[in-house]
Amino acid sequence: MCILFVAINAHPKYPLIICANRDEFHHRPTAPAHFWLPEENILAGKDLQAGGTWFGVNKQGQIAGVTNLRVAQKSSAAMRTRGELVTNTLSSGSLVCPNWLIEHSDNYQPFNFIFGQGTDLFCFNSINKNTVKLANGFHAICNGTLDDIWPKMAKGQQALEALINQSTDIDVQALIQLMKDDSQPQDHELPNTGVGLEWERRLAAIYIQHPDYGTRSTSILLEDTQGRMHFTEVRYDGKGRQLGQQDFDIILPSEPPATPECLILS
Repeated sequence: MCILFVAINAHPKYPLIICANRDEFHHRPTAPAHFWLPEENILAGKDLQAGGTWFGVNKQGQIAGVTNLRVAQKSSAAMRTRGELVTNTLSSGSLVCPNWLIEHSDNYQPFNFIFGQGTDLFCFNSINKNTVKLANGFHAICNGTLDDIWPKMAKGQQALEALINQSTDIDVQALIQLMKDDSQPQDHELPNTGVGLEWERRLAAIYIQHPDYGTRSTSILLEDTQGRMHFTEVRYDGKGRQLGQQDFDIILPSEPPATPECLILS
């Protein structure tokens, strides 16, 4: 996954709102969002090449997602797939502890890992080994550190805030349109992440349209004050055409599982 925008306790009806785009090579085989067999507990799309996923939830209301970090990559030999961090978390019933992430993160290419339940969301960065609890308000998570001010991160965060503040309800289609913003910043505004100017330009928009590598899907997650979760996934091809949309609703347990002690951070 490439970019997420998160709103925590910023809307009276929806204490948690997440908008996420997955950017990937279009030839990489992928299954649309669905409840995974045999337990039908995990709701997520599936990377059919490595077997994991980039973003998902489960019926207990737990959430997990991963983004790659745009830094020098390690030798690929013996590296585990980052997508298993999401699936293992959502299937285990208990969230990954920060100490485990510190101990095992070197087995993966560099990543941000977003995990938690409800408005208790955390972000672990495998480079600095820090786990940060997301404060109330608006956040952007991409391929750098939490809340870096890359142009597309700042633009999307501001757009989400404006959209939420203008209505007492939330229009999912409006959130999807926000995530389809393909406007480009000026060259002097681009970050310098070591991939060269051509790739900095290609990756600069919230929505990336390219026949080889680009935005494959948008996921919208809304959790309301009544204990309901709504999940929407829209998929795209290399020409920017919509391939399909799935919508799901989950009624969360009246008494969600207690937050594991290891997630109570100072």
